[in-house]
Amino acid sequence: MRDTITAVLFDMDGVVLDTEKLYTRFWQEAANLLGYPMTKGQALGMRSLNRGAGLAQMQSYFGPDTDYDKIRGKRMELMDAFVEKEGVELKPGVHELLSCLKEKGIKTAIATSSPLERTVLYLTSVGLQDSFDELVSGYMVEKGKPEPDIFLYAAKKLGVKPEHCMVLEDSPAGILAAHRAGCKPVLIPDQDEPDCETLSLLFAKVDRLDKVKEIIG
Repeated sequence: MRDTITAVLFDMDGVVLDTEKLYTRFWQEAANLLGYPMTKGQALGMRSLNRGAGLAQMQSYFGPDTDYDKIRGKRMELMDAFVEKEGVELKPGVHELLSCLKEKGIKTAIATSSPLERTVLYLTSVGLQDSFDELVSGYMVEKGKPEPDIFLYAAKKLGVKPEHCMVLEDSPAGILAAHRAGCKPVLIPDQDEPDCETLSLLFAKVDRLDKVKEIIG
């Protein structure tokens, strides 16, 4: 496997950083504050979606007149205030995996739906700002997850063919994007377990980041 994997592309929220739970919490809180009775399950359905997909998802919950931008703005306000006070945490196994990949000469990139400024801020707060060869944001490409653009762009930035890239993701939208890009999707479940459709797209599934070392060999 080591001979065919020359790059690993990391989603950030829910994979490198334990922040996906915050998105779930504050999507729900923001929606409820604005009069939309969002459940936790519905908030989980918002993971890693680009604006178009997020808008469609929100409208499927609450109807065509749903004010997605207002809910998203409130979610950002609540989450930013929380993070400023409490900070962000790393997911288990991050340092072990990054050390292993560096030793093997495997390139790395962050490929996240978050804005670049937020990505740099969060990674800097945990000392990982210089730990990846490239930082790629969904705002750098035409279409975000679940479309493949972000992973194709990250592979291009690293000078690696998509089929030689392993993608580490926690969300169905991210796994679908990786599959569409022709990469090898590896799921590390964060807040729930995958459905059958997501399972059918996987190259592998592990329960924490350092277990990825066993797949690479």
